[in-house]
Amino acid sequence: MENQNQQQPPIPQTPIGMQPTLPNATAALVLGIISIPTCICYGIPGLACGIIAIILGSKAIKLYKANPGIYNLSSFNNANAGKICGIIGVSISALFLLYVIIVVVFVGAAMTSILSGMPWDQLK
Repeated sequence: MENQNQQQPPIPQTPIGMQPTLPNATAALVLGIISIPTCICYGIPGLACGIIAIILGSKAIKLYKANPGIYNLSSFNNANAGKICGIIGVSISALFLLYVIIVVVFVGAAMTSILSGMPWDQLK
């Protein structure tokens, strides 16, 4: 009779040492980290890697929040860090790409004004 009144502790969905990792959590972390240094390559590789890292990290975080007992916590932390690094990489890449566009426009305008004063008709 005494055993019926005692509540059993909740059984985890999977054993603690046997929890699988979140799918794409490591990929999100790797792409997020890669997006930061590649932002100086005219911003395009950093944007691509960062956007993919944000998408993969967000999906992994949603999956973990739906079933927190199934997946291990370190993979959740990897997905979260990958998403944050992806956001930083996208921000820096966008700023660098904007800088490159502004420089190209100003150099093009300067070269146009310099070359427009040349006597092109006399060079024939």
